Amino acid sequence: MLELKKIKWMIKKEFIVLKRHPSRLVSILAFPIIMILLFGYGMGGDLTNLPVVVVAQDDGVLTNATLEAVKSTDTFHVEDITTDVNTAKEKVDSGEVKAAIILPKEFDNFTTDQSKAATLYLDSSDQMASQVIIPVAQQLFAKVSAMAGEYSTAMGSSAGTMTTSITTENATVEPSISNSIEDVQESITLHINKIFGEIKYIDFLVPAVLGMTVMMSCMMGMGSSVAGERETGELARLFMTPTSVATVLAGKIAGKLSVEFMRTLVLLFAAIVLFGVAIKGGIINTIIVLFIGALCFVGFGIMLSSRASTQEDYTQLVMPFCMPMMFVSGVFYPIETMPWIFQKIAYIFPLTYLNDAMRGVMIKGLGLGDIWLDLLVLIGFTLVFFIVGVKRFNRDV
Repeated sequence: MLELKKIKWMIKKEFIVLKRHPSRLVSILAFPIIMILLFGYGMGGDLTNLPVVVVAQDDGVLTNATLEAVKSTDTFHVEDITTDVNTAKEKVDSGEVKAAIILPKEFDNFTTDQSKAATLYLDSSDQMASQVIIPVAQQLFAKVSAMAGEYSTAMGSSAGTMTTSITTENATVEPSISNSIEDVQESITLHINKIFGEIKYIDFLVPAVLGMTVMMSCMMGMGSSVAGERETGELARLFMTPTSVATVLAGKIAGKLSVEFMRTLVLLFAAIVLFGVAIKGGIINTIIVLFIGALCFVGFGIMLSSRASTQEDYTQLVMPFCMPMMFVSGVFYPIETMPWIFQKIAYIFPLTYLNDAMRGVMIKGLGLGDIWLDLLVLIGFTLVFFIVGVKRFNRDV
């Protein structure tokens, strides 16, 4: 027979426990709000205001019309207009912009029979951004071609109506021409130069998934290693020996780091074998980046577990950090898909820098010297986490 009065007291007991453990209460109230915000605003939004640079080596009606067309689309945000091709390419290579639209010399010359050509110099490592930029650029130049055809007709040119043909140039895709029309005497040819070749979504996804897995396994693992042993009394028995806090934490870190790093290597080789993921920057560089990332998130786990008295407390404390990092740090979607406030928040999370470093090595083929800033930020986070964790660690909790 059910005893309703006792059931009522059991329910009351759960709320008393929440009152005694404020971290659980905050997590229960805040976590659903965070998740609905992330799903509602942070995932799968339209890619707009993608940064591009325009190279204008000529000056005239057609060049000005092209500049206005680029500026008028919501997809592009023109960061700079220059006459130097090398400067524009450096901006793309460094990741400062997603693409360079290059309008060459003689672009406004309507007196020659030579076909006009423009180049889209594209950072193809961001696979989702590339899928948006290419068709928008094709439509843009088709529109400019129609305008140029009307202008040349008004000038009495015999060139006829101009059309746009598309040429793709990269290391893995053979050049092809589409949208060609017979008997066209003059056309604007758009050369698409994908500087990192043809990138599949799995190539874009795997580096960040590896980083995310390192984050989750390291941070959740520290919960069982510190908070879990504190709850069972194992940590207290360890402190009964003449052992310093620094020694205990160093041992915990070394042990957990060894286990998680072994797990990371298994994941890396599984991605190579199962999905054929290429590592353009070398497997040693990839392993070094993953090791620094694992060290950073072990430190994060130490900091959060320093005051958690039970494993459940630690879990409730860590989830509001882990889940936002998964969605805001560009694991599944580019950061550009998110509202500007989430884009700013992304850069206070260490996972953003780990993802950027991993994609730099695996997709772009960069060396450690090229991603030094990401590594420096991760090392900075690591030092802060360890210092705060050791100072706040309470051996008596």
